[in-house]
Amino acid sequence: MKLVRFDAGAGPRHGLIRKDAVIDVLRAGAAWATPLDAIRAGDRALDDLKRLVDTASADHALADVRLLAPIPRPGKYLAIGLNYRKHIEESIKLGVEAPKRQFWFNKQTTCIIGPADEIVKPKVSDQVDYEVELGVVIGKPARHVSAADAQDHIFGYTVVNDVSTRDWQYHSPTFTMGKSFDTHGPTGPWIVTADEIKDCHQLRLTCHVNGDLRQSSDTSQMVHNVYQQIEYLTTAFTLESGDILATGTPEGVGIAMNPPQFLKAGDVVRCEVQDVGVIENRVIAEC
Repeated sequence: MKLVRFDAGAGPRHGLIRKDAVIDVLRAGAAWATPLDAIRAGDRALDDLKRLVDTASADHALADVRLLAPIPRPGKYLAIGLNYRKHIEESIKLGVEAPKRQFWFNKQTTCIIGPADEIVKPKVSDQVDYEVELGVVIGKPARHVSAADAQDHIFGYTVVNDVSTRDWQYHSPTFTMGKSFDTHGPTGPWIVTADEIKDCHQLRLTCHVNGDLRQSSDTSQMVHNVYQQIEYLTTAFTLESGDILATGTPEGVGIAMNPPQFLKAGDVVRCEVQDVGVIENRVIAEC
């Protein structure tokens, strides 16, 4: 299933995708007002939503609605740095030390925008970069979860662009400042439930800027796979329903090009993850 938040002109609604149409689940009788509500409700909500996908009438053509961030304010939005082998290699050439263990940072949740919203290039930086990533949405809360059991705690997957303001990224050793500018967290276009993805470690990722291919890899190239990431994080703290994990970006980021190619106003960034979806965001200058 694909769970969405959308606006057909009357404000945010919770929906399901069926082919090229959107089902408004509240209109269809579901009890969950948002995807996050459904995630928290667990298997009971999943069963109900599966029934609606099969039986409910469509309310809107997909082309006629504006898709919103599926989870606009998760409890946590965490991202792992330097988790693809060739991205580590290109970063070492820039003087960045390879991490000795999983390297995590926060993206403040106020950075999150929808799959077609505008990315704002701030006045304070000319070093805004793109990073296509597979996003993992936590389902059942997880604490002290082994890698072998981690799959049981994944609700689904989404596409994320870990937009990075490179000079501000190094204002703090945690990267948080440069990773959290407002609008620098495009997500979507929906959440694909985990049962729809046969193997999350065999998915192609690409990023195009103005139609030019910049990043192309697949999730098998992760240093620490998704399940290992969940094991590591839950050793320290609980991952809660709706938390988002950005699982790393492959090589081809703008800062590593010769010369560097940062985003500028007017650029269009298209990030795609196989079997999950596509997000496409235009860059505008801060007013």
